[in-house]
Amino acid sequence: MDMSQYLEIFIEETKEHLQGLNQSLLQLEQNPQDSSMLNEIFRVAHTLKGMSGTMGFSKMAKLTHDMENVLHALRNDEIKITTRLIDTLFKCLDALENYLNNIMNTESEGNEAYSDIIKVLGDIIQNKTAEVEINHEKPAPKKEPVIVDVGNHPTANFKVNQYEQNVINKALDMGMHAFKITVVLNKGCVLKSARSFIIFQALERYAEIIKSEPKVQDIEDERFDFEFTVAVVTKEELALFNKELNSIAEVDEVVVTTLERAVVDEEQAAVGKCEDVKHEENVKVSVHEEAADEETSHKAANTSKKPRTGKTVRVDIDRLDVLMNLVSELIIIKTRLEGIDNGDRSQVYNETVEYMERITTNLHDAVMKVRMVPVETVFNRFPRLIRDVAKELGKEVVFNMSGEETELDRTVIDEIGDPLIHLLRNSADHGLESTEKRKELGKPEVGQINLKAYQDGNNVVIEVEDDGQGINVEKVKKKAIEKGLVNKDIANTLSTRDIIDFLFKAGFSTADQVTDLSGRGVGMDAVKTKIEALGGTVEIETELGKGTKNIIRLPLTLAIIQALLVMIGKEKYAIPLSTIREIINISPNDIKMVQKQEVILLRNMVVPVVRLDKVLDVPQEDKVKKHLTVVIVKKGDKLSGFIVDNLIGQQEIVIKSLGKLLSGIRTIAGATILGDGNVALILDVNSLA
Repeated sequence: MDMSQYLEIFIEETKEHLQGLNQSLLQLEQNPQDSSMLNEIFRVAHTLKGMSGTMGFSKMAKLTHDMENVLHALRNDEIKITTRLIDTLFKCLDALENYLNNIMNTESEGNEAYSDIIKVLGDIIQNKTAEVEINHEKPAPKKEPVIVDVGNHPTANFKVNQYEQNVINKALDMGMHAFKITVVLNKGCVLKSARSFIIFQALERYAEIIKSEPKVQDIEDERFDFEFTVAVVTKEELALFNKELNSIAEVDEVVVTTLERAVVDEEQAAVGKCEDVKHEENVKVSVHEEAADEETSHKAANTSKKPRTGKTVRVDIDRLDVLMNLVSELIIIKTRLEGIDNGDRSQVYNETVEYMERITTNLHDAVMKVRMVPVETVFNRFPRLIRDVAKELGKEVVFNMSGEETELDRTVIDEIGDPLIHLLRNSADHGLESTEKRKELGKPEVGQINLKAYQDGNNVVIEVEDDGQGINVEKVKKKAIEKGLVNKDIANTLSTRDIIDFLFKAGFSTADQVTDLSGRGVGMDAVKTKIEALGGTVEIETELGKGTKNIIRLPLTLAIIQALLVMIGKEKYAIPLSTIREIINISPNDIKMVQKQEVILLRNMVVPVVRLDKVLDVPQEDKVKKHLTVVIVKKGDKLSGFIVDNLIGQQEIVIKSLGKLLSGIRTIAGATILGDGNVALILDVNSLA
């Protein structure tokens, strides 16, 4: 059987199981007495073992099998939960994630067997304690093949018919072997049919199966006890089957005997063949009948019962992108229809366009909801990260998460993981003091790191907060002067927020020495670059001795947005509506010069002004204007004023990428196609401000 068709399903489900295993292990470490959590971990490990074995990933199956042995001993109170044991299980989890990454990249689990981890697991079982070191004892002995007399088994009355005997005879004539193989499964085997499938798969690698007792259909439906018998013809020797089948988990016993030649009645052989064919047809018919019966019984069933089939379906993100592009084109056509002015538009035309607008809006909302993913999918890997970093630094940390149900567009979700890792590592390393220092300062010995997400209008806000030492603004200022980023006189006039912004400069770090975690000055620069590439902003609030809060604002989606269309010279540009605070008219005399920067005074606030025609190199008429239109935009807490020539109005626009050749233009975030077919460029407010 070609298993590649199931590879994507295997990868997705394994990701979910590993994520769940990560969370469960962290909870078990916090509450070792929680037997329900231990049972959940055991079930996940058991499922992973079955899935990897079915797909033929033997190394992954071996590791999960040994994990399962340790977890089984834990459930039976043969060993106790310790920090060393949890560390070992986390190493197993890391190894499984490495296997999964290899499978995703190469469709193979790789050559790494993680024998050191497997040895530790074996030592734990053998010594009944988790306090063992790597390479301490000999590994647990492997299970030896068991061969007993076939007559002891209920399937000893297994007989082949004349047709099957004829096949055996012909195989023997060709120099092949014929064997009868009885397999006895462990009485504790939960998924008998899945385990049988693995056994059949192993058999089919080396042999041709000509008969099974019970029938294959009964085995698939788990209508058998814990053993079954098959007849096979093969070129391989008997010992190979003993070795291969005994290496499969949950196989208690394998009995292999040789089938001999027998005289065949040709007429009976023909009848036997017909019966086999008839049986196959009956199986097909019965399957259809069972399906029909199930449908009938389902309709008659009480509606309060939970349906047997799931209500979710896995869809490739590329297909959603295609669907989004089609909706985008529909919105462009709708805008174009609205813009048609033939002078005598009938009421029917207007009503049709309005109805189309409602449909496209609902369709857009529906597609957007399909693309939305809870931030929980990203957040769930951070508790383990904080645990490992805290152990490495020798600090005690409590990590709190909230708002995991907040949803973001899938394209944004895929990109925010790395920036958040940088911020969380910073909080644990730079932010939180050592346990001894916290004692001296009268703070709780255990530091707090909080990760929070919530929706704010058309944005999602993610906050990373710690109760550590805060940022030493004077130290940042001193470093900025040392690096030549600002001279001493100007530095003394800068606000706290302006000084903190130096942390986002490439190569800037306040760490006194470089460690594995920090000190190279790439973290905050990488965070800012990534977040602004997503159309978001990042800012820092801090209080010395109290702690630091990193605030990330991200757009809900990167595909379709509301924008304000403006004219600059004879060109049309779009400004995202979510960034606009207000629009004002001013006189040219209202513009003043402060430190070679044009500014205006807006309700006692000094707002810098950007002349978009100069920045974008748009030709302008020479005539002097009496009034200027200024669009006030907001980037974080900072305001800027964009001078434009005319306002066209608000419009729903579809963001199109400029492509690789134009990807380096910082002032332009993308382009959109207007209703008249022309292209308008979308301004990147972050870089312009």
